[in-house]
Amino acid sequence: MGYVLAHDACIGCGRLFSFNPMRVPSVWFDGNREPICRDCVERVNPARIKNGLEPIVPARDAYDACNEQELE
Repeated sequence: MGYVLAHDACIGCGRLFSFNPMRVPSVWFDGNREPICRDCVERVNPARIKNGLEPIVPARDAYDACNEQELE
């Protein structure tokens, strides 16, 4: 048994970060789902709420490794 941790640039700030590829919050950009880091989630949530949108609530394990069997 192994674990998987994905790495990519955040669509919000461009910073590289690690995340669970099955649970990370993401947003649509140019027709693709792109991951968003924890800092950007915290930064955009006040504006989302102010605009009547639901806040982004990451899964508890969104930024941790996942079991490789979850990818099957």
